[in-house]
Amino acid sequence: MTTLHSAPRYTRIEGLAETLSTAIGASLIEAHDEHGDLILRVERDAIADVLRLLRDEHDYQQLMEIAGADYPDREERFEVVYMLLSVTRNSRVMVKVRAAEDTPVPTVTHIWPNAGWLEREVFDMYGVLFAGNTDLRRILTDYGFEGHPFRKDFPLTGYVELRYSEEEKRVVYEPVELAQDLRQFDFLSPWEGAEYVLPGDEKAAAAPATPPVDEPKVTPTPAATGAGAKADAKAAEPVSEGGPTTEEKGNDEPQAPEPTESRPDRAPREGTAKDTSAATEPKGGDA
Repeated sequence: MTTLHSAPRYTRIEGLAETLSTAIGASLIEAHDEHGDLILRVERDAIADVLRLLRDEHDYQQLMEIAGADYPDREERFEVVYMLLSVTRNSRVMVKVRAAEDTPVPTVTHIWPNAGWLEREVFDMYGVLFAGNTDLRRILTDYGFEGHPFRKDFPLTGYVELRYSEEEKRVVYEPVELAQDLRQFDFLSPWEGAEYVLPGDEKAAAAPATPPVDEPKVTPTPAATGAGAKADAKAAEPVSEGGPTTEEKGNDEPQAPEPTESRPDRAPREGTAKDTSAATEPKGGDA
């Protein structure tokens, strides 16, 4: 495998999975590697003790992220993923717990204060509750938002839409109104191997078949392509006489004008205009 960088993204510690599994003990449900990351799935009620153990005794000092995932087919549909970083050992691990809509996850804000905003984000997007978080409010959506957008059963259009009302001079919420109904297609993609006839395919079946070619046309010699000495001589012939490119141009082209700065000043113009009030008076004495 080609090495793209001289330094690894993070350190692969030999025997790390066995060491952490032994330290976590009965609270560990599963430990495995996935895409180069060590993933630990633990009991939900023991998450705070496990994370404190990893921080204090195994040097995973930083909580980088708390993410969520939704699997509606599971009995406990939500997964909460804690991503830890050891700065001193250049190592990362992910710790996962599962939860349902009515089973809160213990908060870890007393271990890492930054978990407050991260838990609020998971609550806002998925609706996962965190027991012990004293400020569990929405953080990304609006105050009156309904539902949790990252759930798989959340409609793509949402439940309400907002607009600015000129009559009320404020932003108002209204039920979603689509310009046209969402169209549902049940056709498979062509690369998925659809076995039914798509609209228009019947025309291809009725069209006459293309007759086969006995011998494909090839050009093995220059004569077959039209190239050769005769074609080269024709290409070397000059253009027709009298053409614009064959006329030799002399020095009849107009020269650039003299700079205006070097021209002499014009003599004052002699005019007959009179700058007097009488010059504007009508003739004949009629006012």
